[in-house]
Amino acid sequence: MNDAQLLRYSRHILLDELGIEGQQTLLASRALIVGAGGLGSPVALYLGSAGVGHLTIVDQDRVDATNLQRQIAHTLHTVGQFKVESIQRAVAGINSDVRVTSITEHADDALLDTLVAQTDVVLDCTDNFTARHAINRACVKHRKPLVSGAAIRFDGQVAVYDRRDVLSPCYACVFPDTQSFEETSCASMGVFAPLVGIIGSIQAAEALKLLCGVGQALTGRLQMLDGRSMMWTEVSIPRNPACEVCSRD
Repeated sequence: MNDAQLLRYSRHILLDELGIEGQQTLLASRALIVGAGGLGSPVALYLGSAGVGHLTIVDQDRVDATNLQRQIAHTLHTVGQFKVESIQRAVAGINSDVRVTSITEHADDALLDTLVAQTDVVLDCTDNFTARHAINRACVKHRKPLVSGAAIRFDGQVAVYDRRDVLSPCYACVFPDTQSFEETSCASMGVFAPLVGIIGSIQAAEALKLLCGVGQALTGRLQMLDGRSMMWTEVSIPRNPACEVCSRD
């Protein structure tokens, strides 16, 4: 690290659990963020400010005025622009050390297979089960840790699925692709603005911990937040030995 970086990251370097070695690990790391909305905004801003060297962000949507209530990486000036390009500029405005690759494509199986293989940690910031299952399949295949978040109305949840740990479930162990879940969207159900910031910040924290090997990750633990009472509930989530996605892994 140069002198400017030593100053910029000094508050990380002062942490015994991180230090210079941990910060250098972050600078050499790659993170894949799928979704550039309410969750993807705080995730990208915090990973960028923390100095994760290369962020790849995938989202095909454009910034809409209704996004500005909660998607804090976007501004009035970026309405109509691709969300990934808006976030790319937001990260660059905070930290020029970070390289951001923006991809304005649908995150299908083929694209995810390529991108997940090239990254160190994956953050699912999407809002539908189809995308979440596609991301999970790619993470299981390439044995990459997945930090999954979700938020709707006043309810949020976050968990880590890491098939490098033989005891860890994958996303499909908890939410099987064979089961039907009611899809909900912010457009029809609404979402409490700070909720996505809370969940997205936890996702960013878990990703940084995984990259540096610090602390205990949320692997095998699903945390759920009731934003009305600010009460957390944690549930242990075991691996399903009959899971159609990870049972052969």
